[in-house]
Amino acid sequence: MIKLCGMTRMQDIEYVNEFKPDYMGMILSPGFKRSITKELAIQLASKLDCTIKKVGVFVDEQPENVFLIANAVGLDVIQLHGSENAGCISRIKQLGIPVWKAVRVRSADDIKEAVNLGCDSILLDSYVKGIAGGTGKTADWNLIRNTQIDVPFFLAGGINAANIEEALTISPHIDISGGIETDGFKDRNKIKEIMNIYRKENSAKQAQK
Repeated sequence: MIKLCGMTRMQDIEYVNEFKPDYMGMILSPGFKRSITKELAIQLASKLDCTIKKVGVFVDEQPENVFLIANAVGLDVIQLHGSENAGCISRIKQLGIPVWKAVRVRSADDIKEAVNLGCDSILLDSYVKGIAGGTGKTADWNLIRNTQIDVPFFLAGGINAANIEEALTISPHIDISGGIETDGFKDRNKIKEIMNIYRKENSAKQAQK
């Protein structure tokens, strides 16, 4: 599966609808370069193709606020990108939709701790001190490749057309944001290239089975 994240404009939704990834992500906590308001998220979600699932990304939000926004926007998945603990995650799971937890990977222990939080999936991102995500830097892929991970996981951080083939050897699930941008805005041609490579690789894997 592939998630294209960090949508901020109606134009971005047009691109997503054209190329149809599995998931579309929006940053719904304030203070980040791709953050959008609840009101804009509602507008973007209203134009999204119904076959594409809506992911809301939150950073250390109170569960009540997550509930409010998720219901207003009609989210299909909650992605937590802060320091949320097992108790917080358990409360958010009361929404009845999948909850993913992002991990800023420094060691195998970071991954194992996240697995034990009770999420439906984890998302493995790069670690940059003081930055919750969206850094454009790749995680330690060798570390991830050599760690036993017992839940589904997305690989995130610094993925682009030049390295997505390698990324797909680590996980079949990919999350991309900066790698489909030019000058800070989503780029149709980059989205097209990424989706073509992704689908070609998936087709090749299916043919090998």
